[in-house]
Amino acid sequence: MKETTALKSSGIKNNPKIMKAWAVYDWANSVYSLVITSTIFPIYYAILTTITEKKVFIKETGLWIDVPVRHKIEIFGNTYHPDAVYGYSLTVSFFIVVLLSPFLSSLADTIGNKKSFLQFFCYLGATSCMGLAMFTGMNNVFLGLLFSITASVGFWGSLVFYNSFLPDIASKDKQDALSARGYVYGYIGSVVLVIICLVLIMFVAKNEEQRLIYTRISFLLTGAWWFGFSQYTFKHLPQFGKVKDQLPKDLVLLNYKNIFNKHKEQGGFWVVLNDNISFYKDIGKQSFKELFKVGRLLFKDTNLKFFLSSFFFYSVGMQTIFLMATLFGKSEINLDQGKLIATLLVIQIEAILGAIIFSRLSRRIGNKNVISITVILWIVACLSAYYLNKENPYVEYQFYGVAAIVGLVMGGLQAMSRSTYSKLLPEESNDNTTYFSFYDVLEKFAIILGTFIFATLIEKFDNMRYAALSMTFFFAIGLVLIRFVKLNALKDKDAL
Repeated sequence: MKETTALKSSGIKNNPKIMKAWAVYDWANSVYSLVITSTIFPIYYAILTTITEKKVFIKETGLWIDVPVRHKIEIFGNTYHPDAVYGYSLTVSFFIVVLLSPFLSSLADTIGNKKSFLQFFCYLGATSCMGLAMFTGMNNVFLGLLFSITASVGFWGSLVFYNSFLPDIASKDKQDALSARGYVYGYIGSVVLVIICLVLIMFVAKNEEQRLIYTRISFLLTGAWWFGFSQYTFKHLPQFGKVKDQLPKDLVLLNYKNIFNKHKEQGGFWVVLNDNISFYKDIGKQSFKELFKVGRLLFKDTNLKFFLSSFFFYSVGMQTIFLMATLFGKSEINLDQGKLIATLLVIQIEAILGAIIFSRLSRRIGNKNVISITVILWIVACLSAYYLNKENPYVEYQFYGVAAIVGLVMGGLQAMSRSTYSKLLPEESNDNTTYFSFYDVLEKFAIILGTFIFATLIEKFDNMRYAALSMTFFFAIGLVLIRFVKLNALKDKDAL
């Protein structure tokens, strides 16, 4: 029996409760994206790595402006700009995800516990968010960066398995709407929590010291939110995976309780341990072989070749700008904390509307044209960011304009990319986790390249404007390549 038929007959495909449970995980984990990646943690990091603010007189405008003076961070005898170090830490986190993703997705397919791996990375990310509350200043800045890295690994690692559920639980005609629905849930949930955190930081706190305390409480709330709401997903989402007949006698390393057993029936502890080590080594070798094999298979398909190439290049720009936008607003514009968070909240609300608008627009003009429009708008945003000048008295309003463009296209491009890739995959396949692992690994390589370039340009020019400008190059290549994709628009009766 074909997989699609089997899934439909088992009540899994297009099951409303299962699709809702899948989308709810976006509600649970997206608080990391907004609180830790986009708003509160980058601002908190910028505050703790700032020595003081000096007044600078601008002759052209006759105004005094505040310019932050930053600490330098010493690593192996060399000193670096703190924003560059933050960018490099993101590069490290995504490099770890790239190394782990193929191995873990292959392991999940082998032993049939895709959901278990989703849970593991969820809990890693949630507890790491809570751990950020221990970051209190330059004396333990590396502890903060460590938890930032592990939180990133948890978030992006979980998405490898989360995204791979989409073709398992929804038919192609429903994937655009379900993908957008997940993003909408995520944007709404993250906005709710940020508003709660903003109230604590800006209104409940009485002074600067209390603001820092409530900021750390926000990190605890983020981890608790992610952990708590994900339980609904884990309750209703089924396991998937192709289970092989030949497995180790006892999977010791996947069940810590078994480590302390003697395993007499299986030949003793050392026999079982050796069997496990051989098993994991084989999985490791096969996983990367499978990844390259899948890559070659996907790139043989002309549409997938152009889509994945385009996706890689525009992801370099999209994800890097998304990850570094808050530090740009704080470091380049020196925007007030309250205004910066409020701006980012508006971006999230816009992203909700963008995901809905572009999902519906895709049924009229097709996914390819929607992606092209959003990429063009990203190019406009990057060029506009380059021309922002802190000496301009209207720079704050110009920043709001750039933010408005980013907010509109951010959700739309993410949702369209995920669902377009899902549509282009072979219809009858048991390898959805591996296919989405390749998709995620490709995206992570894009982020590694983007954050490394961004951080290096910050270190070289001591500002982010040149770094932002460099991203237009990648968007432009992505725009050209997407035009070669031939995709028949599928009608979606249940669109948002």
